[in-house]
Amino acid sequence: MKHLKTLAAALAMIAAPEIFAAGSMDGMDMKAPVASQQAARPVPAEIKKIDAQAGKVSLKHGPIENLGMPGMTMAFPVKDRTSLSKFKEGDTVSVIFDKVDGAPTVMVMQRK
Repeated sequence: MKHLKTLAAALAMIAAPEIFAAGSMDGMDMKAPVASQQAARPVPAEIKKIDAQAGKVSLKHGPIENLGMPGMTMAFPVKDRTSLSKFKEGDTVSVIFDKVDGAPTVMVMQRK
């Protein structure tokens, strides 16, 4: 009987940290955020194609941290369509992105 009490006490001591750790996580939301709540920062990019009529620009861009997007080449709508007339394909630019109606959108684009 003495060995049984010692075994029970040892098991309780081993299991205690896991029990307390699991209990302390109950109220926490462990889901990864869909998009970061970081402030938008300029992203380096190269203009691959401009579609002024559709108000879109195709960019080869670096990671867009505030939207949780890796670097890639993709077409984006532009907030100010008229600004596209200032650029040409091949230009190196700095771009600030944000979501408009749920879609990643070019908010500001400046030539480097």
